Amino acid sequence: MTTARTAGAPAPAGRGTLPRIRPFRSWTLRSRVVLVVVAMLAVLGAVIGAVSVFALQSYLMQRLDAQLTSALVRGQHAADRINAGGPTVPDTAGVVQTPGQPTGTLGAVRSSEGGLLFPPVILADRSSASTNQPLGPKQVTINGLALLSVPSDEKPRTVDLGQALGSYRVAAAELSNGDSVIIGLPLSDVNATVARLTVVIVLVTLAGLVFAFLLASVVVRLAMRPLERVAGTAEQVSKLPLDHGDVALSVRVPEEDTDEHTEVGKVGSALNRMLGHVASALTARQASEQKVRRFVADASHELRTPLASIRGYAELTRRAPHELPPDVTRSLGRIESEATRMTSLVEDLLLLARLDEGRELDRDPVDLTLLLVDALSDAHAAGPDHEWILDLPEEPVEVVGDAQRLHQVLMNLLANARVHTPEGTKVTAGLRVEADSGRAVVTVADDGPGIPEDLQGSLFERFARGDSSRNRATGSTGLGLAIVQAVVQAHGGEVTVHSVPGDTVFTVTLPLAPPDAESTPEPDSASDAADSVAPSAEVRSE
Repeated sequence: MTTARTAGAPAPAGRGTLPRIRPFRSWTLRSRVVLVVVAMLAVLGAVIGAVSVFALQSYLMQRLDAQLTSALVRGQHAADRINAGGPTVPDTAGVVQTPGQPTGTLGAVRSSEGGLLFPPVILADRSSASTNQPLGPKQVTINGLALLSVPSDEKPRTVDLGQALGSYRVAAAELSNGDSVIIGLPLSDVNATVARLTVVIVLVTLAGLVFAFLLASVVVRLAMRPLERVAGTAEQVSKLPLDHGDVALSVRVPEEDTDEHTEVGKVGSALNRMLGHVASALTARQASEQKVRRFVADASHELRTPLASIRGYAELTRRAPHELPPDVTRSLGRIESEATRMTSLVEDLLLLARLDEGRELDRDPVDLTLLLVDALSDAHAAGPDHEWILDLPEEPVEVVGDAQRLHQVLMNLLANARVHTPEGTKVTAGLRVEADSGRAVVTVADDGPGIPEDLQGSLFERFARGDSSRNRATGSTGLGLAIVQAVVQAHGGEVTVHSVPGDTVFTVTLPLAPPDAESTPEPDSASDAADSVAPSAEVRSE
């Protein structure tokens, strides 16, 4: 049974498929230089070889034409003597047997009416080198039409006399009685010499190209080493984490590769100058960030005491035994509420400042199952108009970290789902273990309106706010998700978000606790812990 493949679909890889050749512009510089050098030498060798072959062929043809002209004159004189009543020679043997005619000379006599008077004759070779017998004529079968078409203008022409004889250089001269004598010399020696020279040139050129390829590869490789070192420095710098943390940009191009008299040296020197400027900019940026962080930390720390005093005095005044006017009581309540809100903002800023400074968090075994149960209970109490679902594994899942901060991460994610979705939205908090990667995965999903695509890229930035569906009317400070990312990264984990209308999922991955980590006393199973969740929250175990 055969299956049809859709037109335009790529052919499956396997037997019969050819590897795709990359375009020339995507080759390495070394490969391109070597290829260009070898190609230039190949073209140069071909031109030199062609010129040499043509020059030799022209020279040999000129020499053969000179011999043919001389043989034609001797044959013409011999034929005229025969016609004048000289010694009788059978057929046309006298034309080719004239003293001085080269071996292989072809002779024929053409009548004035246009036909051959006698069969053509070729001067034969000596049968043996030890005999003194004179050279004799050899009659051969030749297509006379090729000779009949040769004009009697004494100009050499190339005529093909068939497979047995090959090509001949032929010329014809008119005799005194109106007939014509035709003399020809073979081109076999000329063709053989040209062919041998062609073969020699081709072999020498190929050997030269192979040698040139090997030599060019070695020379170019040596010449490219400084450029490779410069590229290696740039690649090393590109792998440095320059976007955060303490930056010590000490990588530089070696001094030997910064000679500005060479092209590579100019690149290396320019790269070193650029790295110097980048290092200065990073140092200035780091100093500025340190000042801002120190200011935020100090300001947050200093604001905690007056805010606590404001809240305390407002609450004390509001609870005084004497009667207060309603508007004063309402104003004091607002003062206390805003002071509470500002205290929360200050605490968040102080936490972020401490995390930016790299302060160590607690490193204790933490049961994520219990944290998720507690966080969902609090979220249900704060948002009873939402549908809360808890999806837990059968066994407890432990990580090493700061229980208080991880609880804050879960609370912020659940609060984010509660605050920015309408009533009746289903929010699912799940937990699973990825055995292959050795990580715990916490997910908080909702079927709300989703997060705008243009906001997802900056969602974890500080003070990031969305559109009207995620506005500040609910009291959001824009620091919740920034704290989530900072705390998760401090624990060696990662937080991501995927959102489309009707499906928003925040995913937190954390390294699992080592098997030998000491565990604090916890309930026997997730099911026991889940019993503490409010009755209206659905619990689902895997």
